Amino acid sequence: MTVPRTISLGFLAVIAVGTLLLMIPFSSSSGDWTNPIVALFTSTSAVCVTGLSVVDVGTYFSFFGQVILVALVQIGGLGYMTATTFLLVLIGVKFGLRDKVAIQQALDRTGLSNSADLIRSIIGVTLIFEITGIFLLLPVFTPQYGLDRALWLAIFHSVNSWNNAGFSLFKDSFIGFQSSILLNLVVTGLIIFGGIGYGVLFQIYIYLRDRLQRKSERVVFSLDLKVAISTSLILLIAGTVAFFLIESRNPNTFGNLSWQNKILAAWFQSVTPRTAGFNTIDIGKMTNAGLFLTIAFMFIGASPGGTGGGIKTTTLRVLTSCTKAILQGKEDVLLYERQIPLNLILKAVGVLVGSIATVILATILISLTDPNIDFIQILFEVVSAFATVGLSTGITANVSAAAKLVLIATMFIGRVGILLLIGAVLGDPRPTAIHYPEENLLVG
Repeated sequence: MTVPRTISLGFLAVIAVGTLLLMIPFSSSSGDWTNPIVALFTSTSAVCVTGLSVVDVGTYFSFFGQVILVALVQIGGLGYMTATTFLLVLIGVKFGLRDKVAIQQALDRTGLSNSADLIRSIIGVTLIFEITGIFLLLPVFTPQYGLDRALWLAIFHSVNSWNNAGFSLFKDSFIGFQSSILLNLVVTGLIIFGGIGYGVLFQIYIYLRDRLQRKSERVVFSLDLKVAISTSLILLIAGTVAFFLIESRNPNTFGNLSWQNKILAAWFQSVTPRTAGFNTIDIGKMTNAGLFLTIAFMFIGASPGGTGGGIKTTTLRVLTSCTKAILQGKEDVLLYERQIPLNLILKAVGVLVGSIATVILATILISLTDPNIDFIQILFEVVSAFATVGLSTGITANVSAAAKLVLIATMFIGRVGILLLIGAVLGDPRPTAIHYPEENLLVG
């Protein structure tokens, strides 16, 4: 039982338990047993913090079912290893080397030390942001739904926003709150901070703490922080401008909105593909250019160590830096005056190739099972599932049972990680001392 297998089977175990809990009559608003495919799809989508759903969760599931859904999203956002390790910390169990290695791989960190303190910090940061989101969302929902209902709406959507899941208790997601500045800013803020990575948040906290305490020591930010923040800012700004230009003349999305609401909608649409799944416009009525841009953003995803999916911002920057190095005739790949080691370059290439292969295979399978659905809609759904986004053009509930199973597998692969899953299947790599002669090959 290797560490990748432990993590993979842990996620499967949580999905299985969630499926059984969502199947029982207490979980459905009708009091009937839930269809196993519906329960399995919803549980997988929640644990993988995706947000795709074949039913309207706000009306289909009872309050008990919705609580189960929030719990699954919370566990999925923290990660199986983080959630189980936190329970071990609570009961006072000491970490062994195997536990530390599992946490290292699950959180994509470089060291093994201070694992227990790291888990406590992650839980603390999660609670602080989610509780803050709840209080900020209460004024949005209270006037229309009353305090009791508004409190549950705030809890549900704050947890889903921080964990980058896209489940909503509203049938049209946040289209009804399209002009609410507070909701747009709170939800997108939770999505961004949840997806930026815990390591980045800890460094920002230390920097702000030292500035407030007027410490003279200079804070040296890690390469992870520089790459994650700079890439995220570029994508957010470029995405807002691009969506504004592409959809402004589309009467079904931005066309009939005021200038202020157009900017809000463009900003929200730039944030949510990375990788939350909420929407303030009808995704199915976007132009093909808008859909394809959203697919690209979903595929990139959030940053490592956060609650988002996709190939990650750091992977994108490593690959673009490789391209830049080749164009400049350099043999070293540099980022912010730091040389990127070969093993990270190979890992980035592996993530890209594995991700593209998964998306292509899933798209082909669903195209075979559901040939009547447009290709752009199938590709959109597959990338949304793989990148654990949750956005949909509206076909999720209408695809065949076979297509739903393909999407379930795609969501699981996207959440666990393509390289970790392959490692779980193949087992630990065996080092070799054999070196073969080099030979040139025509490329490009």
